[in-house]
Amino acid sequence: MIAIRALATSFLFFTAFEANAAEVIELTQTGCQFLETEGTDHGFKTTKKADCDAINEKTAAARLAKAKVMRLKSGDYVFRVANKNVPYALGFWLRSKDYDWKNPLHKLTKTSVSGGGLATGKSMDYPVTLKPGEYLFSCPLNPTPNYRLVVSD
Repeated sequence: MIAIRALATSFLFFTAFEANAAEVIELTQTGCQFLETEGTDHGFKTTKKADCDAINEKTAAARLAKAKVMRLKSGDYVFRVANKNVPYALGFWLRSKDYDWKNPLHKLTKTSVSGGGLATGKSMDYPVTLKPGEYLFSCPLNPTPNYRLVVSD
């Protein structure tokens, strides 16, 4: 019964987004980065998460300093994330800037949308309603820097 209720809730959630014509934001992941925010493909070669950990330790601060801050109006969005040639499953995590996954109150009061299983050459949709404020997005499975997203009215 719980599984059916969860499925029905998910269906209604996605149907509500379709009815409101959520804007689609397309993001492309290559090794250790999102292309749209960094503006260039650095050509990082990676076969596992640890490769990106090492690359980011050396380059993330400089890359973030040059990265574009994504700016959106408040509203409903679908983040369509693609895995472009990364040879392992990726994910996506968008959350309020001050979100702490260990804080149970944040699960009720803050925004956090995530998922994994994004195979090479595939894309997945992540629907979310964004209110004014600051957010971060990244991929914990293909470690990327925490890119900034600012939402205003």
